[in-house]
Amino acid sequence: MTNGLLLWVDDEIEQLRAHIMFLEKKGYEIVTVSNGTDALDLCRQRNFDLVLLDEQMPGISGLETLRKLKEINPSITVVMVTKSEEENIMEQAIGQKIADYLIKPVNPNQILLTLKKNIHRRAIETEITQSQYQQNFQQIAMQIMDCRTWHDWVQVYKRLVHWELELSATESTMTEMLQMQKEEANNGFAKFIKKNYLAWLENSSSSSKPVLSPEIFKTKVFPMLNAGEKVFLVVLDNFRYDQWRVLSGELSAYFDIDEDMYYSILPTATQYARNAIFSGLMPNKIQEMFPDLWVDEDEEEGKNLNEEPLIRTQLERYRRKESFSYHKINTQADADKLMQQMQQIEKHPLNVVVFNFIDMLSHARTESKMVRELANNESAYRSITLSWFRHSVISDFFRELAQMDCKVIVTTDHGSIRCTQPVKIVGDRNTNTNLRYKLGKNLSYDDDKNLLVIKEPRKAMLPQPNLSTSYVFATGDSFFAYPNNYNYYVSYYRDTFQHGGISMEEMIVPLITLTGKKR
Repeated sequence: MTNGLLLWVDDEIEQLRAHIMFLEKKGYEIVTVSNGTDALDLCRQRNFDLVLLDEQMPGISGLETLRKLKEINPSITVVMVTKSEEENIMEQAIGQKIADYLIKPVNPNQILLTLKKNIHRRAIETEITQSQYQQNFQQIAMQIMDCRTWHDWVQVYKRLVHWELELSATESTMTEMLQMQKEEANNGFAKFIKKNYLAWLENSSSSSKPVLSPEIFKTKVFPMLNAGEKVFLVVLDNFRYDQWRVLSGELSAYFDIDEDMYYSILPTATQYARNAIFSGLMPNKIQEMFPDLWVDEDEEEGKNLNEEPLIRTQLERYRRKESFSYHKINTQADADKLMQQMQQIEKHPLNVVVFNFIDMLSHARTESKMVRELANNESAYRSITLSWFRHSVISDFFRELAQMDCKVIVTTDHGSIRCTQPVKIVGDRNTNTNLRYKLGKNLSYDDDKNLLVIKEPRKAMLPQPNLSTSYVFATGDSFFAYPNNYNYYVSYYRDTFQHGGISMEEMIVPLITLTGKKR
């Protein structure tokens, strides 16, 4: 078995015998021709792993040969090897999607390097990435055990996401090992939240707590407005840190990026977490102070219809005089309308834009078998998010923001986790439908060891519809299932992305500041 089948096209091929022998000793099979016409004939008959192509040859030129090779096989890998250092020829070759460009005289190791880059990259990256993760595995395990603060957990989560992205970009078999480590981390994180969450709410000014949902405006938005900045707050509903990492690669061409994280409040659900962001208040305070803007769980109307008035209440409470605009983007038509209004919108010091695509994708994945197949794991979920970003108006929206004199804050209300472990729960018919948290009277459940149970909602600053109402939060990757039709319910919801409970993916979420490069 050879390392690869190469075609070398050069009118001075006899002068390259030493190079060819060197590569043959390295395990490559090499076919040689001295002109472009013969190269094209061979490529119609055989599939080569890589073509080394001279630019200056009698007959048809290297660039013309390259163009015709791409017509025969658009995915063929071509490396230009030429004496020419003319910028125009380099640009034409790059424009025709060459894999590499080497200037003669080349030494054998240069050619070997380009072969490794273009034929063996995937295998080498997989081997090196796996080796590096193995070396880091024990360090990460120790880091998980040593977590003491909210910041420690942020660092663990970021490190796990780093390796998740690295391994998913290769053909690694170690993703299961990483998944086990994530589960271990989430178990530790749940214990940490159980121990500390209520204390954070009780001591809201404590320096040992993270920024929480109601503090986004106070800690991020208002200081920028005070500094005279124009601010766009862009909220991507149900947006996880790993999804941010793939989008950041797209945005880095247009923006300088300052990455931060904050903790979503419980429940990690839109009704609570997003309303807390916009009002600057915990849910029970919203209900007490603005009962007409709070929608109870058992009411039919949408739970996030009052976001614009909630923003207004927060600005008024802090005696802010700035005008603001608010836009919720659910459809392509909404996005087109936003883009048409940009000149008018940018006159406001503060603009808030909510994009609901990722949340809609999450729900569609639960309800549609086809979407579930398309996004059958975290890597595919990230890929669809990236594809949406590249091919929807949001990409144009960010490019336009990069040209404005403004600061852009990109964040979310909560993330989500892929749920695999059912937990039986029993409640009355008024119990809410969310799979990661339940509130109701007389809730009973199998396993309170892996749950956070709050019997006094006011301590968690949550509304209490009845005197006997309690809240129960799922941890790790578990989800609640009723005993009735249990097997059907479990098979329907297992492996779906859910939110509302306690996990790093749901609670530790991006808080990003972008400054346009204005090129």
